[in-house]
Amino acid sequence: MEKESEGVTAKGYFYSANRFTSAEHGGTHMDAPYHFSKEGNTLDTIPLERLIGPGALVDVSTQCDRNPDYQILPKDLQAWEKNHRERLDGHMVVLRTGYGKHWPNRAKYLGTDERGPGAVAKLHFPGLHPDAARWLASLRSPKTIGLDTASIDYGQSTLFESHVALFSRNIPSLENMANLDQLPETGFTIIALPMKIRGGSGGPVRIVALLPN
Repeated sequence: MEKESEGVTAKGYFYSANRFTSAEHGGTHMDAPYHFSKEGNTLDTIPLERLIGPGALVDVSTQCDRNPDYQILPKDLQAWEKNHRERLDGHMVVLRTGYGKHWPNRAKYLGTDERGPGAVAKLHFPGLHPDAARWLASLRSPKTIGLDTASIDYGQSTLFESHVALFSRNIPSLENMANLDQLPETGFTIIALPMKIRGGSGGPVRIVALLPN
C-alpha cells in the first residue's frame, strides 16, 4: 500500500487516501474458474447465487494431523452426506483440514518457510483429491468449494487436477479460509463476496458465516 494523502488539510479537516496493489491469489481469496479453464467464469462474472448459500463443513482434521499430504477422498464427502442425510448439492462445501491453526507459521502451514520457485517442490499441506473433485463436479452440484489451506490441490500437486476438474464445471474455490474450527458441520450460511475484478482469475474475498442462534 502506498500512502498518497494523510493528515490535516489546509482547511482544517483530516483526510487520508492510499493506493494499493495485490496478488490475485494471495491471502484469503477466491479462485475464479478462469484460473484453470479458458471457458470458465472470470471473477466478475461468477453468478451471485454461487457466492451465497447453505454451508456444509467436512471435517478431515484428524486425517490431516496424521498426514500433511492427505487428500480428501470421495468417501470423506460421502460420509458427511450419510451422517447428515443430505446431499452436497447447492451447498458451499467447506473442507476443514485443521491447517488454519498453523497460520502464520509458514513452515507448518505450507511445509516450508522458503520462498520462490525453488520452494514449490517442498510444499506439504492437505488438499482435495482429484477423484473427489471429479465426483463433486460430475455427480453433485455444489455452489463453491473452500478450505483452510493455500490451495484446493495438495502441496505436492504438479498437475492441479482438482482445480481443472472443478473449474471446467464453473465451480469456484475459496482458499486460505480462517476460523473453520468455529463452524458446525451443517445449519449455517456462507457469504463469500470477492473483489469484483474485471477479467480476474481470482482475488481477495471477505467470507462471512452466519451461524444459527
